[in-house]
Amino acid sequence: MPVARNESLWAKTAPDTPAWSPLQEAITVDVVVIGGGFTGVSAAYHLALGGASVALLEARSIGFGGSGRNVGLVNAGLWTPPDQVEEKIGKDVGALLNETLAAGPSVVFDLIERNQIRCEAVREGTLHCAHSEAGLRDLEDRCAQQEARGAPVKLLDASETARRTGSTAYCGALWDGRAGTIQPLAYVQGLARAAAAQGAQIFEDSSAVSITEGAKGWTVKTAQGEVRATRLIQATNAYGVDAADDNAIVPAHFFQLATAPLPDDLQRSLLCGREGCWDTALIMSSFRMDQAGRIIFGALGNLEGVGGRMHRGWAKRKLAKLFPQLAGVPFEQDWTGRIAMTCTYLPRIERRGKAGISIFGYSGRGISPGTLFGRAAAQWILGTGQLPLPIEAPKSETYAAAKGLYYETGAALTHFTNGRF
Repeated sequence: MPVARNESLWAKTAPDTPAWSPLQEAITVDVVVIGGGFTGVSAAYHLALGGASVALLEARSIGFGGSGRNVGLVNAGLWTPPDQVEEKIGKDVGALLNETLAAGPSVVFDLIERNQIRCEAVREGTLHCAHSEAGLRDLEDRCAQQEARGAPVKLLDASETARRTGSTAYCGALWDGRAGTIQPLAYVQGLARAAAAQGAQIFEDSSAVSITEGAKGWTVKTAQGEVRATRLIQATNAYGVDAADDNAIVPAHFFQLATAPLPDDLQRSLLCGREGCWDTALIMSSFRMDQAGRIIFGALGNLEGVGGRMHRGWAKRKLAKLFPQLAGVPFEQDWTGRIAMTCTYLPRIERRGKAGISIFGYSGRGISPGTLFGRAAAQWILGTGQLPLPIEAPKSETYAAAKGLYYETGAALTHFTNGRF
């Protein structure tokens, strides 16, 4: 059976896409990692770099899930502002998490440089755009919180925002100089290639059909083989399957649409600094330009569900409203990814058995946090660092399916009414 692969724009433009065989034998390693996204691949890379033997099992192909379907914004921090992070989980723990995540873009771009990963890396910052006066007040508060922590951020007025984005639709924007953009699938595939070069064993089309822990450690069985390991890292996030599908999350979807490469004159009139952007709307949207000059536009919602037609129609109207010069320019490609949210909208690290952990819940901010949490998990196992959050006992997410339906229904209704309520 061939490996199921991501069919997004990123899959079509990623250079030299690597492929690995399924696990077809019994092997023994120090650590088994389940999941081939940002977290799992980063963990495998840093474990192998630190001298541990590691096997990574991916049910489909590396980056198949959210890691290969997102817009490609490399942000510092989470959606939740740093003050609220500390209010939710305590001053000391929250401060450690905020400090860790603030360094995320530097870690990502350093890995790209060190391993010469070809992933269209651009580090010119990001713009959080105010869609209303209330949104601008929110950005003023976020700016003050980040400045208090020494972050290189700047609040832009409407005129400067229009100059940088090419759109007059915004009241202002918060620029974060730490951040940037990448081709996300190319990044995670390139990091997987680097992990393999360090000695990590990577297997695609290798879904975990049973996961058991005994006196001597873990046994993870696939359809054709098995891995025995002392330690386990579950990194499936929103894409758990079979035996690994036990993360307590609220499932949500985020879609992306891409135009064809724009003519040179249009490229020059939009996103002159090549920052990645998103807005302050309740049902937020994001946009950026890739290396070829395509506009990538995204929002909360599932194109593959019943609301797909409403989402596509709204995106076409929204793009023309933001950029009148693009009125009539069609989207040529689209795709949808799943994101994992928790009840606190913060990541979680849960205990699995006596010698395993599961890491999940980035709420759509997977690139930097996933890379960081994967590295931290590796360093924790190697004894060279600590985890950015305490390990918690597993717990269920109350009414998870209903909450996921709520988000999709809200997005669909908002897009159906063109965001006028």
